[in-house]
Amino acid sequence: MSQDDNLIDFSQERAKRVHDLNDKRLNDMRQAFEQAMPLAGRKKPKKKPKKR
Repeated sequence: MSQDDNLIDFSQERAKRVHDLNDKRLNDMRQAFEQAMPLAGRKKPKKKPKKR
């Protein structure tokens, strides 16, 4: 019974690794797109002067 504690579920470990690799690839793509086409929402809008 003590051997059951040391068993590794390879399908579960593989799923974790595949998930981590997909997350890394997705983050790389996001960074590439952000460098190529920066989001317009991050720029500070110019304030209009107050009318008097």
